[in-house]
Amino acid sequence: MRIARVKISNFRGIKTAELLLPAHAVLIGDNNVGKSTVLEAIDLCLGPDRLNRLPPIDEHDFHLGRYLASANALPEGDAVDAATEAAPEPAGDAPTAANAENPIIEIELTITGLSEEQQDHFSSNIEWWNEATGALFNGSADELDDSPSIPAIRVTFRGWYDEAEDDFTGKTYYTRSLAEDEAPSAFGKRDKQKCGFLYLRTLRTGSRALSLERGSLLDIILRLKEIRPRMWEDTLQGLKSLDVATDPALGLSGVLESVAKAMKKYVPKEWGTNPHLRISNLTREHLRKVITAFIATGEGDHAAPFFRQGTGTINMLVLALLSQIAEDKQNVIFAMEEVETAIPPYAQKRIVHELRQLSAQSIVTSHSPYVLEEFGLDETLILSRAADGVLNKSTVQLPDSLKPKRYRQDFRQRFCECLLSGRVLVVEGATEASSFPAVARRLAELDSQSYQSLEALGISVFDAGSDSQVAPMAKLFGDLGKRIFGACDHQIPEIQAAIEAQVEKLYMHDQHGFEAMVLADTTTAAMERFADIVEWPQHLTMKYGGNPKSNIAAALMDLFTWNKGGWSAADFLAQCSEAELPQFLKDACKDLKDRCAPSEPEEEGDPGELGGLDAA
Repeated sequence: MRIARVKISNFRGIKTAELLLPAHAVLIGDNNVGKSTVLEAIDLCLGPDRLNRLPPIDEHDFHLGRYLASANALPEGDAVDAATEAAPEPAGDAPTAANAENPIIEIELTITGLSEEQQDHFSSNIEWWNEATGALFNGSADELDDSPSIPAIRVTFRGWYDEAEDDFTGKTYYTRSLAEDEAPSAFGKRDKQKCGFLYLRTLRTGSRALSLERGSLLDIILRLKEIRPRMWEDTLQGLKSLDVATDPALGLSGVLESVAKAMKKYVPKEWGTNPHLRISNLTREHLRKVITAFIATGEGDHAAPFFRQGTGTINMLVLALLSQIAEDKQNVIFAMEEVETAIPPYAQKRIVHELRQLSAQSIVTSHSPYVLEEFGLDETLILSRAADGVLNKSTVQLPDSLKPKRYRQDFRQRFCECLLSGRVLVVEGATEASSFPAVARRLAELDSQSYQSLEALGISVFDAGSDSQVAPMAKLFGDLGKRIFGACDHQIPEIQAAIEAQVEKLYMHDQHGFEAMVLADTTTAAMERFADIVEWPQHLTMKYGGNPKSNIAAALMDLFTWNKGGWSAADFLAQCSEAELPQFLKDACKDLKDRCAPSEPEEEGDPGELGGLDAA
């Protein structure tokens, strides 16, 4: 079983989204782009216990927090959303965008890869999914046998604000019944259990995993194995006969006896007598919450509650429990956020392998290169979200000049950081790749009002390797929905035009070489100061008669050329004052700051009047 398609409308930061998912997928993108929202949306549809929470959704689950029609009304003359025009007719108690008074959250999943048992269970709601087109089969029954279509079901979660109840409501239905039946068919807890969706969130303490609370991982395992613990009665009877603090030396029994005597003065004994202390309120539910597993730490016998272990140990324990569930259920869909949390690299890779083996489908989010490199290009889904809330998915399309083998070899060092960021500065060589961040940090230290570091602006720097690769690499990242900037030496008009066609802004200086540009637009004082602090290689010391400062510009050019791709040029720039830094670099850093972090307009009015507002 696997999720082939996810459609999301009006859920949290996502206004609309439609994603086709492979059998195994890693979702990546900038923070707050919507990766976790996608997994939470799937959980609303398939999580067996999710809708037991009351309410299942709240105000913050609606896009822009708008759950009332009055807060979402379109201004006069605005076009009606195409999705609203195409909404289905009202169906029973399931509101649609067409008939609901208030905005609704709608999440639709198309699920394929059904086992024979699942096909029997969902038989009346089976549809056909054409894998070749990534859409439902629309042909006649005679054409079905010749098409690459497979059995599928669609389920839809709808959530809305119920004004009559003054509360939020959410229900999951078979999508087909919403359009075809007068009263839509609910997709209930038992149906969801048949799907076997397991979701491990990123903020996991593990405090419930090895307890016997309802819905905990250990409770799920016991139910799957049809094991019913028979300890409740004996445990409760033992607790009932155990009095606390009966020893007179403790003083508590005397106080309780005094309370009993005082009660007899005012009420008959039938009302209450013999107060004493016990350790529990004597219910099964209470025991479920307090019973937990203890684990020995170190080499001794001392044991502590398992949720008191280290974060990495907890995560691995939770994963071990989930793997037990997957082995028992088979054909499960496994979703996991931030696989790498508190886990060393070798364990991260092991987790990914286990997920792929244990599940029919795994969907993970990650910021780790060790996790990302375990997924193929078609399994790596880069998410980006437009300002209007539309979530888009892209996959990496390598240019002809970049072979897959080279991409995999350089993935950790060159590609991973830029795939995970929303803005990329593509430069032509390693010297530029190390120098631009160093200059931006230095300028931010010297004048934080005019400059910011590239890290603060969310800009990653990509070393294209040569000027001929700037345009292809810029296109690669631009096609993934990222904002792209470029920087290079002076180019002929044809190459310049090719680069400018792929970037938002090209920063090109007039020198034939980055090092030449730096040395041509700095001061002798800066060069001589650097000469005193740098460790010169022996061959250059000998070349300049033991004194590189005798011809400092030539000596530094030789140093930068000898150490090209190293950090010599970056280290030189990092020790310069603002006046000593090349104007080209200052202009580029200033423009990047203005584009990526524009200054906020100053408030009008007297700042003493409540921020410009009349105190009256």
